[in-house]
Amino acid sequence: MISNTLSLLLLSTIAKSAPIADVEIPSTSDIHHEHIPSHQEKRGGTCSFPNYEGMVAVQTSGKNAGWAMHDDQECTYGSWCPYACKPGQLMGQWDPSVTTYSYPGSQNGGLYCDSEGNLQTPNSGKSYCYDGTGTFIAKNQVGEDVAFCQTVLPGNEEMLIPTLVGSGSSETLAVPDTSYWAGTASHFYINPPGVSVDDGCKWGSTAEPWGNWAPYVAGANMDDSKNTYVKIGWNPIYLEDTSPFKNTKPSFGVRITCDDPSQCVGLPCSIDPSSQGINEVNSSESSSGAGGADFCVVTAQNGAKANIEVFSV
Repeated sequence: MISNTLSLLLLSTIAKSAPIADVEIPSTSDIHHEHIPSHQEKRGGTCSFPNYEGMVAVQTSGKNAGWAMHDDQECTYGSWCPYACKPGQLMGQWDPSVTTYSYPGSQNGGLYCDSEGNLQTPNSGKSYCYDGTGTFIAKNQVGEDVAFCQTVLPGNEEMLIPTLVGSGSSETLAVPDTSYWAGTASHFYINPPGVSVDDGCKWGSTAEPWGNWAPYVAGANMDDSKNTYVKIGWNPIYLEDTSPFKNTKPSFGVRITCDDPSQCVGLPCSIDPSSQGINEVNSSESSSGAGGADFCVVTAQNGAKANIEVFSV
């Protein structure tokens, strides 16, 4: 059975433009006044990116200046500022007063930039970045690098968090358990081979099939019984009537495999354009989600690991 968290993920609609909105200022009781020991500068009403404990600066040429925010958005006084972490790790800070997935509270991830330009750590008992479950591995079997781009949640859900998987190599993807914010899952866009994280891990346009126009998406989370639910599917935006890519088969495929197949339910689960049409999935248990996009889900039981393999077609 698919967990409620992943079910919500599979049915959610992927927006075509980054939602930039004001964030709520929390009450004093919601914030633990723990300063980050870094050389912050109070300049222009913004908080600088701290590069602290596993944090990864993203899209540094924009106004976001490294924060996991849209490139025209600044980490201003009185706002929440999400950040990316190294591959396999999850952001450990968010607004503790927001416990359900609902807007605008779902934007309140990361550190709080207070009215004096100090960064506050809302969850003082948590690290800035921490290891996920380690049960979902991306394996690259093509001749070029592949950019997996994770959405920012809590945050604006733009695909800003990079995991670059080199040719012939593998990387652990960040998978949350039920202790993560609001019990939500992680969600990834899978870019065509050869697309850099700088190009693929941000909102794109119809000029190229990457970013939010990438052909495939994936998702994962773990429940309290150590079952990891992993999903691969077609990106509904890629399939829209107005998409210039809707009739173009990708040059690569994806599939779920398991180190111990006896511990995995839902195999086979693959997308192979060499033998299937657009929006087709090879699975006896495939389903359709948002925008009619097909997907399949594999359950890796008892803490077993699942792999998402990228291959050429």
